[in-house]
Amino acid sequence: MTLRLGEKTLTPPVLLAPMAGITDRPFRDLVMEFGAGLVVSEMVASQEMVQAKPGVRERAELSADVENTAVQLAGREVHWIAEAARQVEDRGARIIDINMGCPAKKVTNGYSGSALLKTPDHALRLIEAVVEAVAVPVTLKTRLGWDEHLMNAPDVAYRAQEAGVQMVTIHGRTRCQFYKGRADWAAIRAVRETVNVPLVANGDITDAAAARAALAQSGADGVMIGRGAQGRPWALAEISHALYGTTAPEIPRGQALVDMVTRHYEAMLAFYGAELGLRVARKHLGWYMDEAGTAPELRKAVLTGREPAVVIRLLADALTPETEVAA
Repeated sequence: MTLRLGEKTLTPPVLLAPMAGITDRPFRDLVMEFGAGLVVSEMVASQEMVQAKPGVRERAELSADVENTAVQLAGREVHWIAEAARQVEDRGARIIDINMGCPAKKVTNGYSGSALLKTPDHALRLIEAVVEAVAVPVTLKTRLGWDEHLMNAPDVAYRAQEAGVQMVTIHGRTRCQFYKGRADWAAIRAVRETVNVPLVANGDITDAAAARAALAQSGADGVMIGRGAQGRPWALAEISHALYGTTAPEIPRGQALVDMVTRHYEAMLAFYGAELGLRVARKHLGWYMDEAGTAPELRKAVLTGREPAVVIRLLADALTPETEVAA
């Protein structure tokens, strides 16, 4: 139940996927409180970070004492991605992940993310530049291929391994599928047959049953959870307990859930500032209320509240079942 990256170990092999606008410092901290083998930052654009564009450095905010956290970098130019890697290592990153999987048009139109699957030679130069720039482990996250006619993940993963990448994560879709249909975990097995470094399966893994199936079909060594953790920061710990016998998480309910969500909300306000934090928090509050089955009118009131104190007051009713409120 351990993934080994050189001298570093990730235990258990249940990891939090990088998600733009979601896996910021407050959410990563919360997931790690419950338990995870690794949490990964939002994708950080290399050039924008080096040039200190507003808001970009915050996405890579780590603190040097944060264990089992990776910073994910995206880029299309060797100079910028290598320099960004040096900077995040200097700021405390323990692992650097290279993004070759993001399907968003604003990323692929800039020849970054999964667009690099179309130019594997150039992708390899980027990988080599990052590996040479830093001493910490470098990992790669990508997809099965660009489309059904270019399913080149096995070759790309092998070349990445030979360049020094110490772990590969494969999302079981092509770029052109975006997030449609179902992830093809069995197709990841072709990558298993080409690499010896730890392999992680990603895509549609939301619970223990899906995690077991993904591991069996892909031959992977671990799983990475993305959307399954939205509104459920304990999901990784829950899956780890079911698969590997780790300590079961205490899933908060009733007042404990209200307290946890309030703490997360306040952490976002402190991290981003009140104005931006209020907006960023809405998606997370929405997911928490999805899990709690909040009534539509109360949900709307929480998501449109403009005063943090008002939102916090509303959360008590929004996240507590009617039977508990009545009691």
